Amino acid sequence: MDLKRIFLKDACPTSIGGQAIMEGIMMRHKDKYSIGVRRPDGEIELKVEDYKCIFGNGQFLKKPIIRGVVSFVDSLVVGTKCLMYSAEIAGDEEDEEETRKNAHLTEEERSAKKEKEDRQFKWLLYVTVAFSIVVSVAAFMLLPYALASLIRKVGASEFAVTVVEAFVKLALFMGYMFLISRMKDIQRTFMYHGAEHKCINCVEHGMPLTVENVLKSSRLHKRCGTSFLFLVMLVSIVLHFIFVLVPFYWVRLFGRLLMVPIVAGISFEIIQWAGRTDSKFADIMSKPGLAMQKFTTKEPTADMAEVAIKAVEAVFDWRAYLKEEFDLDIPYETEETCHADA
Repeated sequence: MDLKRIFLKDACPTSIGGQAIMEGIMMRHKDKYSIGVRRPDGEIELKVEDYKCIFGNGQFLKKPIIRGVVSFVDSLVVGTKCLMYSAEIAGDEEDEEETRKNAHLTEEERSAKKEKEDRQFKWLLYVTVAFSIVVSVAAFMLLPYALASLIRKVGASEFAVTVVEAFVKLALFMGYMFLISRMKDIQRTFMYHGAEHKCINCVEHGMPLTVENVLKSSRLHKRCGTSFLFLVMLVSIVLHFIFVLVPFYWVRLFGRLLMVPIVAGISFEIIQWAGRTDSKFADIMSKPGLAMQKFTTKEPTADMAEVAIKAVEAVFDWRAYLKEEFDLDIPYETEETCHADA
């Protein structure tokens, strides 16, 4: 993979972002997000919803550092919701049996049942996100320090423990990424992840959003969540050296826990800045995260690129964007042109 293709100076960053889900892609732009999923029958299921931050729209939430924490948690909630929806659609030849069960219910009873299921889904969603955060923090923030602390038995200083912690943390993170990239079931999701990046890179480099152009675009992107997570590891390594001067083990351990929001907030600000600038320093800082994306993205197929394009077009007018940023006038498709192509 030629990283130079990602750092082209004529690239114009967009505000669109997304996530790979089961047999599909979620794309978000401003106050809308779309979910495109390939159904078992080969058709594309497309759903568009209004985006509302779970924390509200207070100005306080838009302050530097704080907005990073808000964005991280909110993205987990929205992403998990989309993932659960996609699993339902992708695995579904569906519910003839469920339909038969509900056939005898009145309209009021169906409505009441749906409300109950929606409440249960919302609770399951929040429990899933909370559990994910707890496990991630324990595995990649607390466990490395606990393991590194074992060398204190041979007389190592707290500084040495923190250095070893850094290596343990990176080894755990990179090992985890490598292992999940080898799992057969997850590889299709990583192919859709590649399709998501390719779509965004295609538009940001001034090319019309066609399957051919998408497939030849880079599957790596500077604003990727993988890069963000790797940056979280690096920022936490630097900030944890603060605790070298703290004399008590439990204070040092739980201090790392309390610092998680600050680490996430700082990492968010850095990755947003790196995505907007063409500076050499930003390019250098982005390269480790881009290298990690080789684990979490794979080359997609043409039908995956098609799903990604549909998801983008549902929330983002890429033709207007190319006209404004690159002065390219791409005609909109009409029913007549679609029939002519067919």
